[in-house]
Amino acid sequence: NPAVELRLRDVPAEYDLVAVAFAEATATPGAVTFAVDPGLSAALGGYTDADFTADVRTLQSRGKKVIISVGGETGRVSVNDAASAVAFSDSVYALIQRYGFDGVDIDLENGLNPTYMAQALRALRAKAGAGLIIAMAPQTIDMQSPAGSYFKLALDIRDILTVVNTQYYNSGSMLGCDHNAAYPQGTVNFIVALACIQLEAGLRPDQVGLGLPAGPGAAGGGIVAPSVVNAALDCLTRGTNCGSFRPPRTYPGLRGAMTWSINWDVTNGNGFARTVAPHLDTLP
Repeated sequence: NPAVELRLRDVPAEYDLVAVAFAEATATPGAVTFAVDPGLSAALGGYTDADFTADVRTLQSRGKKVIISVGGETGRVSVNDAASAVAFSDSVYALIQRYGFDGVDIDLENGLNPTYMAQALRALRAKAGAGLIIAMAPQTIDMQSPAGSYFKLALDIRDILTVVNTQYYNSGSMLGCDHNAAYPQGTVNFIVALACIQLEAGLRPDQVGLGLPAGPGAAGGGIVAPSVVNAALDCLTRGTNCGSFRPPRTYPGLRGAMTWSINWDVTNGNGFARTVAPHLDTLP
């Protein structure tokens, strides 16, 4: 995409958790692979896997976490049986060992099997240890009901799950936790009413993040000003700055916010990070 290319070490300081996109499927079901894209390397005047690995350590020395995101919009990673679950956990662990990642982000937008993905993630955690970060970036449709496969996975592994950053964009209108109305994307009501579903269905507030686009170009719909993200954070944590929808309670421990993507944010002048990050520091 036309977003600015960045070396990992040049990620703005406001970002605490950097999800590198994307690890992709191999010919072996469940297995994934990752390397610096040749086009990216060329755009940066030369950027090798060794440079990237050194940059992972540089960010970690600044107190940041770096995780590998699996899948994406066009990703076709399938974990549908015990063998592919083993292949997934083994291959992700190999990437963690090679590059020094702090964890994994599950961004599978073409369906997943909650039973076997849960097996894979538990096996990965057994290898990597209790410090492993496990994040998710589901689409809004995937988190409409606890009966859905993505939602079920989140609830099934909530004892080891770090954060779910639902993508509150590219979805059109969706139902909120009141089930009485479809809220249009790109509004405070949409973000709050949909986050409320997860918060009321069993995820802890610290396991819920708000995923929004980083401005023009980053998404086809659901783009909001960073001030709207802050208003949604206020509504969910304090009960202030809400729209017409108000959640049944406040959630002071809400995790924070995610954006697609750091590259797009830098392209658009860093407005997301510079507006949302300092506001998060003021929350309960």
